[in-house]
Amino acid sequence: MNKTILIVDDEESICQTLEGILTDEGYETVAAGTGEEALRVVEEELPNLVLLDIWLPGMDGIEVLKAIKGSHPQVQVVMMSGHGTIETAVKATKLGAFDFIEKPLSLEKVILAVNNALALAGLEEENLLLKQKVRHEYELTGNSGPIQELKEMIGIVAPTNAWILIMGENGTGKELVARSIHRQGRRAQKPFIEVNCAAIPEDLIESELFGHERGAFTGATAKKRGKFDLANEGTIFLDEVADMSLKAQAKVLRILQEKKFERVGGSRLIPTDVRVLAATNKDLEKEMEAGRFRQDLFYRLNVIPLRIPPLRDRKEDIPLLIDRFLKDFAFKEGETEKRITDEVMAVLMRHNWPGNIRELKNIIERLIITTPATVISKDDIPPLFEERNAETAAFEPDITSDSFRGAKQDFERQYIIRKLQEFDGNISRTAEAIGLERSHLHKKIKGYGLEVKSDS
Repeated sequence: MNKTILIVDDEESICQTLEGILTDEGYETVAAGTGEEALRVVEEELPNLVLLDIWLPGMDGIEVLKAIKGSHPQVQVVMMSGHGTIETAVKATKLGAFDFIEKPLSLEKVILAVNNALALAGLEEENLLLKQKVRHEYELTGNSGPIQELKEMIGIVAPTNAWILIMGENGTGKELVARSIHRQGRRAQKPFIEVNCAAIPEDLIESELFGHERGAFTGATAKKRGKFDLANEGTIFLDEVADMSLKAQAKVLRILQEKKFERVGGSRLIPTDVRVLAATNKDLEKEMEAGRFRQDLFYRLNVIPLRIPPLRDRKEDIPLLIDRFLKDFAFKEGETEKRITDEVMAVLMRHNWPGNIRELKNIIERLIITTPATVISKDDIPPLFEERNAETAAFEPDITSDSFRGAKQDFERQYIIRKLQEFDGNISRTAEAIGLERSHLHKKIKGYGLEVKSDS
């Protein structure tokens, strides 16, 4: 679709000349001889760009510029004048004009100004679309009671500067909640800096959080700004905060108390103003009892606790989530949107989703990629997924054993089988989830004669 340019000038010869040259450049043009007529055309045609003369009968160009920018700020305006002054040019620019061209017009300058103005308009439109996409990506999907309560709470706490502790199982969307809080808060236009505390080696986390000076340690060949420095005036999100070492926890606590920090290897105190959001999938009260998490840091972070429900407690949201994932994937890949049958939906609704929303999204993407047809049927569901569903649904402890010890062993064997299935046979993850040492769980697996894949 060609771009439309409105030419506003009371000299017909200028309008004709500009129409000719711009048409040759591939633009559509429309002309107006007065400011009043120009505003009518803007409302009817909504042009991409206006070439606007300052000296017009009736409304002058400055008044027309104000009116256009007041009602349609996205429309770019280039001012033209044969009697221009620096003062007029500055005034027009302050009111939103993109450029100011003096008469007699240089056609090369006109074309350059038009191309630049339209390029800027394209960037602004793209930026708007990206912002809308980001807003969509960080929206919580669902109408269930738990999610409605969570949305309401976010709406209440986001505009404040309160520190928030977000709790929930892996895959429930803790980062999504953190970004939603930031986007709805007073610091939305400032940085959002995420720190995955579980992914940073213990010996590097202080450098990541606080930065370091040149020569602070082997390999520190240049000064580096830390995450708290980068997040100044914005939000820092400490994901998996319970995985920080006690030493790093102490330094974070100091920052929260004093709002100042030192880079590793430095002695200068650097002031910082950040809003802290933290998240964990662990029970921090148990972590404190075990001496792995500082009580004083917990009480600092836990000003407002938010708990995200697991997907199994909000199954009525599954159809909405699936619909969103189908649409998002089609949009991202530029392909036709696929749909699923009622049978597939029934299978997905029966599953308990131990991996929560992340697991659901991965399954949907896998089905989209591996299904050639536009309709995903029950035959397209991986057999392992259906078997896990059936075994999970059928799981009941055996209480027919003749002895208490036998019933206990039967229950324990079935329980371990079920948990291993939930974590795809990964012994380490299963052991962590059920609170056993890995070696102890391995002995029980061997004792019950179970076959599982080895940890990779």
